Amino acid sequence: MTEQYIRERITSLRTQKKVSEYKMSQDLGHCKSYVQAISSGRALPSMSEFLGICEYLGVTPSEFFDEATDRPDLVSELNEEARRMEPQNLELLVPIGKKLS
Repeated sequence: MTEQYIRERITSLRTQKKVSEYKMSQDLGHCKSYVQAISSGRALPSMSEFLGICEYLGVTPSEFFDEATDRPDLVSELNEEARRMEPQNLELLVPIGKKLS
């Protein structure tokens, strides 16, 4: 992983969430140019800020770094729903997931 990957991933996930750099900066409690500074390569978030960004974007750190998944937020949401399902419903869902993938 490179700094460029981190910048691009934040931008990609932010765009998928349909939130502006300004709004995300404000929501995270920073000045309006905070996310823009990260996106442009002028800054990188600290570890605690990175964890806050992941939470804001609705992904875990491992999902953030999973290059094989374009929409980790949706995968996370589906995973949460699956955890709440009864075992017999999960058994029905697995073949559907295999058919769709």
